[in-house]
Amino acid sequence: MDALRIGASGMMAQQRNVEVVANNLANMNTTGYQRRRTEFHDLIYKNSERPDGAGSRAGEQVLGGVQSGHGVDLMSVYRVTEQGSLRATNSSFDLAIQGKGYFQIQLPDGDVGYTRDGTFQLDSSGALVTHDGYPVLPGVQVPPDSVDISINATGEVLVKQDGDATPTNVGVVQLAMFPNEGGLNAEGNNFYTATAASGAASLVNPGEGGAGSVLQGFIEASNVNAVEEIAEMIRAQRAYDMNSKVIQTADQMMAPSNK
Repeated sequence: MDALRIGASGMMAQQRNVEVVANNLANMNTTGYQRRRTEFHDLIYKNSERPDGAGSRAGEQVLGGVQSGHGVDLMSVYRVTEQGSLRATNSSFDLAIQGKGYFQIQLPDGDVGYTRDGTFQLDSSGALVTHDGYPVLPGVQVPPDSVDISINATGEVLVKQDGDATPTNVGVVQLAMFPNEGGLNAEGNNFYTATAASGAASLVNPGEGGAGSVLQGFIEASNVNAVEEIAEMIRAQRAYDMNSKVIQTADQMMAPSNK
């Protein structure tokens, strides 16, 4: 009976849906995390009679056809790229992007990673790095005797050394823009890498080319809404239970009668 297979496909789809929701909730306090959503599609149909085909009697036309579905399957798990809320930290090297764009990070394997997590710091040489020690690109070097460091909305890193009346520009924190940011591949540790689907990165200064501005002393929280996630989990659980009921009913219908 097809109902068994159809019900099983529905249960597996909702199980995956719950897993995605669980991951969103687990990362609701992860800096720069973007929540995921599932999309499903129906499976191939069996045509007993095709629409507009000939009916069982001569001259009869079946306008709607007779088609039987075969269940559901997971089509994609996509990222919702809307802006998360901004949280003040008052740290000189914490940066948030107000708008579109990604920070560029030099990964240990030589690849370039992209992230919305702007929890940066200086290493022993004065270079701007992530909390894992990975350099922020393009490299920004802060002199060791700097007494005042500011990063403005356009990404310029301005420093004053002892005795300076005006600040000196020692570099710019650029942002990466993509034709399709949803096509970035999540690598873990808050990093993404470019793919053929995302297109190549275009490097721009903050505030240019559609990129957002940079805010010093802020970080971007995740865009997970706990209430929405719990509601989605309840919907998925109910759908799972209903598909389970389909399997139970089909099993009872297939069982031999004791009469």
